[in-house]
Amino acid sequence: MSVPAGLIGVVHLLAMPGDPAYAGGGFDAVVDHARRDADALATGGIRAIVIENFGSRPFPKGTAADPVPPHQVAAMAVIARELRDRFASIGINCLRNDAVAALGIAVATGADFVRVNVHVGAYVTDQGLIEGEAARTLRYRASLGAQSIAICADVLVKHATPLAALEPEQATHDTLDRGMADAVVVTGAATGAVADRALLQRVRRAAGDRPVILGSGLKPDDATALLPLVDAAIVGTWTKQRGDVRAAVDPDRVRRLVDACAGAFRAP
Repeated sequence: MSVPAGLIGVVHLLAMPGDPAYAGGGFDAVVDHARRDADALATGGIRAIVIENFGSRPFPKGTAADPVPPHQVAAMAVIARELRDRFASIGINCLRNDAVAALGIAVATGADFVRVNVHVGAYVTDQGLIEGEAARTLRYRASLGAQSIAICADVLVKHATPLAALEPEQATHDTLDRGMADAVVVTGAATGAVADRALLQRVRRAAGDRPVILGSGLKPDDATALLPLVDAAIVGTWTKQRGDVRAAVDPDRVRRLVDACAGAFRAP
């Protein structure tokens, strides 16, 4: 099972043809932008990445009735295949919640893990009500013989509110035990917002020795307080120029973060 460890950089894809924010240049511009950001992450010392269709907002739900469009799935596969050999680990996140598309891309390109924002339960989001599809996701993975691809699933995910009150411990147990995810991801309230340390502690205790991933908002100053609680951290916003999530990745900022996080993660 290929659960990522350490720092995981994010390759945020540009808006693609057909997206409301598409600015021209075709798919070549999307690929070129992804390549530049990936190169900057690698130059700064990042050894794992996750690819996201971040520029394609507003996102479809990602359900069977409202999937990620086929051309986006194809573009993400092309990019994942191109970047695969540059990193020790690579993941796919099809926003908002298309785990089946992410798994298909991962299998076709040799990726190691997928991120699923709503794996179990029901959440009110800007896309409306999103329900977890763990049964569909796990059976699709099994049908492909792809059990080595890790499912990293959020608990109490950002930009969402559970339909019914839910304690972190119950969310963690539901995700790992009933939903059979391979790792849990903990975020702040929004993109770029750091997770609360008390929340991380509660999820860490509930998860036991199973992997916990910090999913948003990590900065160099947070490393000492937060990283001993987690096995990995997904980093996007802070690695960008001026800390602007829509800017290009800055390799110097990446280096600062890599240096600050060295040796700080939870011991295996």
